[in-house]
Amino acid sequence: MSLLNRTKPLLVAVVAIAVMAVLPLLNLSIPGVLPTPTYQPGALSLLALCMVFAAFALSYNLLLGTAGLLSFGHALAFGAGAYGLGIVLERTGLPLWAALVVSLVAALVLAQVTGAISLRVDGIPFAMVTLAFAQAGSVLVRRNPGDSTGGDEGLRLDSDQVPGWMVGVDNTRNLYWLALLVLVVVYGVVLWIDRSRVGHVAAAARENELRVRVLGLTPYAARLVVFTTAGVLAALAGALYLLLQSGAVPHVVSADLTITVLVMVVLGGVGARWGVIVGAVLYTLLNQRLAIVAHSDAVESLPDVLRVPLSEPMFILGTLFILVVMFAPGGIAGAAGALTRQRRSGPDAAAASAAGAARREARAHLEDADSETPAEVRR
Repeated sequence: MSLLNRTKPLLVAVVAIAVMAVLPLLNLSIPGVLPTPTYQPGALSLLALCMVFAAFALSYNLLLGTAGLLSFGHALAFGAGAYGLGIVLERTGLPLWAALVVSLVAALVLAQVTGAISLRVDGIPFAMVTLAFAQAGSVLVRRNPGDSTGGDEGLRLDSDQVPGWMVGVDNTRNLYWLALLVLVVVYGVVLWIDRSRVGHVAAAARENELRVRVLGLTPYAARLVVFTTAGVLAALAGALYLLLQSGAVPHVVSADLTITVLVMVVLGGVGARWGVIVGAVLYTLLNQRLAIVAHSDAVESLPDVLRVPLSEPMFILGTLFILVVMFAPGGIAGAAGALTRQRRSGPDAAAASAAGAARREARAHLEDADSETPAEVRR
C-alpha cells in the first residue's frame, strides 16, 4: 500500500475537522436541513447536538461493534454524566472542570460495577441485565431522591459555576467548538481501544470466545475494560449535553434513548466509526427537522392517507430504518464500501478482459504464422 493510501484517511479526517472548525465563521445556508445560516446560534446549536449524539453513538459502537455486546442500558451512563455533573455543580459549588472530573470518576465507578455484574452473562441475558440497570436508574431519577434530580421536571443547570464564555445564546459558538473537541477526543479514544491489545482480544472473543480462552486470554477482563471505557465516554457526552441544553430530563436515562442510539449505530454501520458518526448526525437532523415539517401547512393540507403518516416523525424514521436494514444491512458505511469496491473493480475487470483478449489475439497470430511457415523452415 502506498504512502498516499495509508495517509488518506488521516488527511480526510483533518480536512473534515478543519471544515467543521471554521463553519461558525461562514455564512452558509442549507434550506430544509439547518434552521439558520451556519454562523447563527440556531444552526450551531443543532450541529453541536449532532456531535453530542455522534460521540454517544461512538461509545455505543465500542460495545456493539468492537466487543459484540448488545446493551439496552447504555443510556444509564449518558444520564449519569448529565445528572452527575448537574448535581455536583449544584451541591458542591465546585468550578465546572473540577465538577466534570468528579462526575466522570463517578461514572467510571458506576460503569465498572454494572459492567462487572452484567458481563457475568452474555447474549440476551446480558441485554436484560443492562436493561434492568437502566430501568432502575430511570426510576431513581423520576423519584427525585433528596430533591436532587428534579423528578419529571428535570434538572436545571446551575450556571453560576460555569464560565461566562459558555453561558447564553451569544456563546453558542464556543459550545459548538467544545462539542467538536469532545467528538474528536471520543473518536481518538475509540480508535485507540480498537487498535489496542484489549480491543483485539474483545473483538476476537466476539468471533470465537472458546478459541480465545484456549489461547490463555481472558475475554471477561477485556470486555470489562471496553464496557467501562464506553461508559465513561458516554458520560462525557452526557455532560456536554447538559451544558448544551442547560439541563437534563429523565428521557436521557431511559431505555428509549438506548434504542435510539442503537438505531443510529445500525443506520451508520455497526463497527464503522465514520459511518456511526454519519448515522448519528443524519438521525439527529431528521429527528429535529421532521418534527417541524410534520406540523407545516404543506403537510396539513395533504389528504389523510398522506397527512397522518407524514405528521409522525417517528413513523418516517422507522420506515427509513426498515429500508436500511432490508437493502443496506451494513448501513451507510456498508453501502458506501460496496459502491467503492464496485467502482474499483470495474476498471480492473475491463483491463483484465482487454489483456485476455490481447493475449488470445497474439496467440492466434502466432498459430497462423506457424501454420504458414514452410515445414523445412520450422524444422
